[in-house]
Amino acid sequence: MMDATSTARVHHPYWPRDLLIPTYVANDRSMSEILAFLFSVSGVFLLVTWLISGRQGSTGSLGTWRRLAVCWFAVCGFIHGVIEGWFSMYYDIIPGDQSFLSQLWKEYSKGDSRYVIADNFTVCMETVTAWLWGPFSFWTVYAFLSNKPYRFVLQLIISLGQLYGAVLYFFTEHRDGYAHSELGHPIYFWFYFVFMNVLWIIIPLALILDAWRHLSAAQRHTDNTKSHKSKAQ
Repeated sequence: MMDATSTARVHHPYWPRDLLIPTYVANDRSMSEILAFLFSVSGVFLLVTWLISGRQGSTGSLGTWRRLAVCWFAVCGFIHGVIEGWFSMYYDIIPGDQSFLSQLWKEYSKGDSRYVIADNFTVCMETVTAWLWGPFSFWTVYAFLSNKPYRFVLQLIISLGQLYGAVLYFFTEHRDGYAHSELGHPIYFWFYFVFMNVLWIIIPLALILDAWRHLSAAQRHTDNTKSHKSKAQ
Protein backbone atom coordinates (compact mmCIF):
# COMPACT_ATOMS: atom_id res chain seq x y z
CA MET A 1 0.00 0.00 0.00
CA MET A 2 1.34 3.44 -0.92
CA ASP A 3 1.89 5.98 1.82
CA ALA A 4 0.18 9.38 1.87
CA THR A 5 3.12 11.13 0.18
CA SER A 6 3.15 8.63 -2.69
CA THR A 7 -0.60 8.88 -3.10
CA ALA A 8 -0.43 12.65 -3.32
CA ARG A 9 2.35 12.43 -5.86
CA VAL A 10 0.44 10.19 -8.29
CA HIS A 11 -2.05 12.42 -10.06
CA HIS A 12 -1.91 10.90 -13.55
CA PRO A 13 -3.19 7.73 -15.26
CA TYR A 14 0.22 6.46 -16.43
CA TRP A 15 2.43 3.50 -15.60
CA PRO A 16 4.51 2.91 -13.60
CA ARG A 17 2.24 4.46 -11.01
CA ASP A 18 5.10 6.19 -9.17
CA LEU A 19 6.09 8.09 -12.33
CA LEU A 20 6.73 11.78 -11.61
CA ILE A 21 5.12 14.16 -14.14
CA PRO A 22 4.94 17.50 -12.28
CA THR A 23 3.55 19.51 -15.21
CA TYR A 24 0.76 17.04 -16.05
CA VAL A 25 -2.70 18.45 -16.77
CA ALA A 26 -5.58 16.04 -17.37
CA ASN A 27 -7.24 16.02 -20.78
CA ASP A 28 -10.53 17.83 -21.24
CA ARG A 29 -11.18 15.86 -24.46
CA SER A 30 -12.67 12.39 -24.19
CA MET A 31 -11.10 9.24 -25.59
CA SER A 32 -13.94 8.94 -28.11
CA GLU A 33 -13.34 12.48 -29.43
CA ILE A 34 -9.63 11.84 -29.86
CA LEU A 35 -10.03 8.46 -31.54
CA ALA A 36 -12.83 9.80 -33.76
CA PHE A 37 -10.48 12.54 -35.00
CA LEU A 38 -7.61 10.14 -35.64
CA PHE A 39 -9.64 7.55 -37.53
CA SER A 40 -11.87 10.00 -39.41
CA VAL A 41 -8.94 12.04 -40.78
CA SER A 42 -7.08 8.84 -41.62
CA GLY A 43 -10.24 7.65 -43.34
CA VAL A 44 -10.42 10.83 -45.42
CA PHE A 45 -6.83 10.37 -46.58
CA LEU A 46 -7.57 6.74 -47.41
CA LEU A 47 -10.79 7.52 -49.30
CA VAL A 48 -9.38 10.43 -51.31
CA THR A 49 -6.29 8.43 -52.26
CA TRP A 50 -8.42 5.43 -53.19
CA LEU A 51 -10.54 7.58 -55.51
CA ILE A 52 -7.54 9.32 -57.09
CA SER A 53 -5.64 6.06 -57.60
CA GLY A 54 -8.63 4.53 -59.37
CA ARG A 55 -8.68 7.10 -62.14
CA GLN A 56 -7.57 5.91 -65.57
CA GLY A 57 -4.36 7.68 -66.54
CA SER A 58 -1.89 7.53 -69.36
CA THR A 59 -0.25 4.49 -67.75
CA GLY A 60 -3.53 2.77 -66.90
CA SER A 61 -5.27 2.42 -63.56
CA LEU A 62 -3.65 0.67 -60.62
CA GLY A 63 -4.84 -2.71 -59.40
CA THR A 64 -6.68 -3.18 -56.12
CA TRP A 65 -3.61 -4.32 -54.16
CA ARG A 66 -1.51 -1.45 -55.48
CA ARG A 67 -4.24 1.08 -54.71
CA LEU A 68 -4.43 -0.20 -51.13
CA ALA A 69 -0.64 0.10 -50.81
CA VAL A 70 -0.78 3.71 -52.07
CA CYS A 71 -3.59 4.44 -49.58
CA TRP A 72 -1.40 3.02 -46.82
CA PHE A 73 1.40 5.43 -47.71
CA ALA A 74 -1.04 8.36 -47.78
CA VAL A 75 -2.26 7.53 -44.27
CA CYS A 76 1.37 7.04 -43.16
CA GLY A 77 2.18 10.49 -44.50
CA PHE A 78 -0.55 11.99 -42.32
CA ILE A 79 0.32 10.01 -39.19
CA HIS A 80 4.09 10.38 -39.51
CA GLY A 81 4.12 13.96 -40.70
CA VAL A 82 1.32 15.49 -38.62
CA ILE A 83 0.70 13.32 -35.54
CA GLU A 84 4.27 12.19 -34.94
CA GLY A 85 5.59 15.48 -36.27
CA TRP A 86 3.72 17.25 -33.47
CA PHE A 87 5.33 14.98 -30.90
CA SER A 88 8.80 15.55 -32.34
CA MET A 89 8.40 19.32 -31.94
CA TYR A 90 6.46 19.60 -28.67
CA TYR A 91 7.40 16.47 -26.69
CA ASP A 92 8.76 18.59 -23.83
CA ILE A 93 5.48 20.47 -23.18
CA ILE A 94 2.92 17.77 -24.01
CA PRO A 95 2.12 16.72 -20.38
CA GLY A 96 0.81 20.18 -19.51
CA ASP A 97 -0.41 21.30 -22.93
CA GLN A 98 -4.10 21.22 -23.87
CA SER A 99 -3.75 21.53 -27.65
CA PHE A 100 -5.75 18.81 -29.37
CA LEU A 101 -2.73 16.88 -30.68
CA SER A 102 -1.02 17.11 -27.30
CA GLN A 103 -4.15 15.62 -25.74
CA LEU A 104 -4.03 12.88 -28.36
CA TRP A 105 -0.52 12.01 -27.22
CA LYS A 106 -1.52 12.13 -23.55
CA GLU A 107 -4.32 9.71 -24.35
CA TYR A 108 -2.01 7.37 -26.26
CA SER A 109 0.53 7.55 -23.43
CA LYS A 110 -1.88 5.53 -21.30
CA GLY A 111 -0.63 2.64 -23.43
CA ASP A 112 3.01 3.77 -23.43
CA SER A 113 4.06 6.41 -20.91
CA ARG A 114 7.43 6.87 -22.62
CA TYR A 115 5.70 9.53 -24.71
CA VAL A 116 4.62 11.63 -21.76
CA ILE A 117 8.06 11.57 -20.13
CA ALA A 118 9.97 12.35 -23.37
CA ASP A 119 11.95 9.11 -23.27
CA ASN A 120 15.18 9.53 -25.28
CA PHE A 121 14.63 6.58 -27.59
CA THR A 122 11.03 7.59 -28.27
CA VAL A 123 11.92 11.19 -29.08
CA CYS A 124 14.74 10.17 -31.43
CA MET A 125 12.72 7.44 -33.13
CA GLU A 126 9.65 9.64 -33.64
CA THR A 127 11.74 12.56 -34.91
CA VAL A 128 13.33 10.39 -37.59
CA THR A 129 9.93 8.92 -38.45
CA ALA A 130 8.26 12.32 -38.72
CA TRP A 131 10.89 14.14 -40.75
CA LEU A 132 11.97 11.28 -43.02
CA TRP A 133 9.17 8.76 -43.42
CA GLY A 134 6.41 11.39 -43.38
CA PRO A 135 7.58 13.33 -46.49
CA PHE A 136 8.86 10.12 -48.10
CA SER A 137 5.40 8.55 -47.71
CA PHE A 138 3.76 11.38 -49.63
CA TRP A 139 6.56 11.18 -52.20
CA THR A 140 5.79 7.48 -52.63
CA VAL A 141 2.11 8.25 -53.23
CA TYR A 142 3.13 10.71 -55.94
CA ALA A 143 5.62 8.22 -57.42
CA PHE A 144 3.00 5.50 -57.83
CA LEU A 145 0.31 7.82 -59.15
CA SER A 146 2.83 9.19 -61.68
CA ASN A 147 4.33 5.78 -62.48
CA LYS A 148 7.84 6.92 -61.59
CA PRO A 149 10.59 4.32 -62.17
CA TYR A 150 11.90 4.75 -58.61
CA ARG A 151 8.55 4.04 -56.92
CA PHE A 152 9.49 0.58 -55.62
CA VAL A 153 12.83 1.88 -54.35
CA LEU A 154 10.93 4.38 -52.20
CA GLN A 155 8.53 1.65 -51.06
CA LEU A 156 11.46 -0.53 -50.00
CA ILE A 157 13.32 2.26 -48.18
CA ILE A 158 10.29 3.50 -46.22
CA SER A 159 9.04 0.03 -45.34
CA LEU A 160 12.48 -1.03 -44.08
CA GLY A 161 12.65 2.14 -41.96
CA GLN A 162 9.16 1.57 -40.56
CA LEU A 163 9.87 -2.08 -39.78
CA TYR A 164 13.18 -1.29 -38.09
CA GLY A 165 11.58 1.45 -35.97
CA ALA A 166 8.65 -0.76 -34.94
CA VAL A 167 10.91 -3.68 -33.98
CA LEU A 168 13.07 -1.39 -31.82
CA TYR A 169 9.94 0.16 -30.34
CA PHE A 170 8.62 -3.19 -29.13
CA PHE A 171 12.02 -4.64 -28.22
CA THR A 172 13.08 -1.71 -26.01
CA GLU A 173 9.79 -1.89 -24.12
CA HIS A 174 10.13 -5.67 -23.80
CA ARG A 175 13.55 -5.19 -22.22
CA ASP A 176 11.94 -2.72 -19.79
CA GLY A 177 9.47 -5.41 -18.76
CA TYR A 178 6.47 -3.58 -20.25
CA ALA A 179 6.70 -1.15 -17.37
CA HIS A 180 5.15 1.79 -19.23
CA SER A 181 1.66 0.38 -19.67
CA GLU A 182 -0.94 -1.53 -17.69
CA LEU A 183 0.03 -4.97 -18.96
CA GLY A 184 -2.97 -6.83 -20.38
CA HIS A 185 -5.37 -3.88 -20.39
CA PRO A 186 -7.74 -4.43 -23.37
CA ILE A 187 -7.59 -0.83 -24.61
CA TYR A 188 -4.37 0.70 -23.37
CA PHE A 189 -2.09 -2.30 -23.79
CA TRP A 190 -3.66 -4.48 -26.49
CA PHE A 191 -5.24 -1.77 -28.66
CA TYR A 192 -3.00 1.29 -28.17
CA PHE A 193 0.36 -0.35 -27.60
CA VAL A 194 0.12 -3.63 -29.49
CA PHE A 195 -2.45 -3.32 -32.30
CA MET A 196 -1.76 0.27 -33.33
CA ASN A 197 1.95 -0.47 -33.65
CA VAL A 198 2.07 -4.05 -34.92
CA LEU A 199 0.53 -2.73 -38.15
CA TRP A 200 3.93 -1.14 -38.82
CA ILE A 201 5.47 -4.60 -38.72
CA ILE A 202 2.94 -6.62 -40.69
CA ILE A 203 2.23 -4.18 -43.54
CA PRO A 204 5.85 -3.03 -44.10
CA LEU A 205 6.94 -6.70 -44.19
CA ALA A 206 4.43 -7.39 -46.98
CA LEU A 207 5.53 -4.25 -48.84
CA ILE A 208 9.23 -5.16 -48.49
CA LEU A 209 8.55 -8.54 -50.10
CA ASP A 210 6.48 -6.84 -52.80
CA ALA A 211 9.23 -4.31 -53.57
CA TRP A 212 11.84 -7.09 -53.51
CA ARG A 213 9.85 -9.04 -56.11
CA HIS A 214 9.42 -6.06 -58.44
CA LEU A 215 13.00 -4.84 -58.14
CA SER A 216 14.34 -8.35 -58.68
CA ALA A 217 12.17 -8.72 -61.79
CA ALA A 218 13.45 -5.39 -63.12
CA GLN A 219 17.08 -6.39 -62.50
CA ARG A 220 16.46 -9.78 -64.10
CA HIS A 221 15.02 -8.07 -67.16
CA THR A 222 18.04 -5.74 -67.36
CA ASP A 223 20.46 -8.67 -67.03
CA ASN A 224 18.63 -10.64 -69.75
CA THR A 225 18.63 -7.62 -72.06
CA LYS A 226 22.39 -7.15 -71.60
CA SER A 227 22.94 -10.86 -72.20
CA HIS A 228 20.96 -10.80 -75.45
CA LYS A 229 22.83 -7.72 -76.64
CA SER A 230 26.23 -9.23 -75.91
CA LYS A 231 25.29 -12.43 -77.79
CA ALA A 232 24.07 -10.42 -80.76
CA GLN A 233 27.39 -8.57 -81.08
